Amino acid sequence: MKILVTGAAGFIGYHLCEKLIALGHTVIGLDNINDYYDVNLKFARLNKLGISKNDISYNKVIESSLHGQQFEFIKMNLEDQENLPLLFAAHDFEVVCNLAAQAGVRYSIEQPMKYIESNIIGFVNLLECTRNYNVKKLVYASSSSVYGLNDKVPFSTGDNVDQPISMYAATKKSNELMAHTYSHLFGIETIGLRFFTVYGPWGRPDMAMFLFTDAILHDKPIKVFNEGNLSRDFTYIHDIVNGVVKTIEEGSKDNAFYKLYNIGNGNPVKLNDFITEIEAVTGKQADRIMMPMQPGDVENTFADVEGLKRDYNYLPNTNITVGVREFVAWYKEFYKIN
Repeated sequence: MKILVTGAAGFIGYHLCEKLIALGHTVIGLDNINDYYDVNLKFARLNKLGISKNDISYNKVIESSLHGQQFEFIKMNLEDQENLPLLFAAHDFEVVCNLAAQAGVRYSIEQPMKYIESNIIGFVNLLECTRNYNVKKLVYASSSSVYGLNDKVPFSTGDNVDQPISMYAATKKSNELMAHTYSHLFGIETIGLRFFTVYGPWGRPDMAMFLFTDAILHDKPIKVFNEGNLSRDFTYIHDIVNGVVKTIEEGSKDNAFYKLYNIGNGNPVKLNDFITEIEAVTGKQADRIMMPMQPGDVENTFADVEGLKRDYNYLPNTNITVGVREFVAWYKEFYKIN
């Protein structure tokens, strides 16, 4: 198939592009390479896909030096209402996978307008393009953050999600609502995936896995929020990507145009236990500074993934010990630490 992957320079987007290429699909990757975190990490991911930093400029399609026309990249803002339709007009996309978004729960409290531009205006622009250029399927990233103050665990897609506690969560909930509208009005198959805490090689520097590993290896203290009494449904990147690929490749389930799924591990881990795993792999003790709960944070995330297992045979099977070992090995190699 010919597939558009937005957020291709991001953590999940990069891994998804690698997998789709390996499976023989033709992929166009799109990303605006914003500076929310270190752009050098984004350029390094793209370089692994055969895209040189020096060749990148806005609205210019670049062919991969490794994969030829099987992978091409374009730097573009999702909210660009002139150039995004031109991209769709030039390529007959069969599926769009939208992983592009302004990320981060805490940053959304400081800079809400960035989330409106990318996650609301950008998403509507993408929906309009899928509608106007006859794309049959849109798979898009939602988030476990939509569950907000929900205290029932595990979180189920049937739960009420009307209590978001960050702008990031509110924009992700709005994406689900808008996708439903376009599915209903225009017969576009939309699949929303509520990602739980994803970690692994090439992960984001603002996420716990990266922050803790970086601090421990450099003998710096780590901030442990809510005194470590948080649980997260940590999910390894390869399990996540395998699940996303299934939703892209396989046909509609129950002839339904609109679907929502949790995509996680279904096995939450205490933050303190997660840190202990990093200590074991690095062979170093963490200097833990116990901190109170942060605004916008939730105490526990726990995914009910039965829907994705039932419809797509999704089987996450990477335990936390293996996942942490793989991340630390990548981190040491990438940052040249012995």
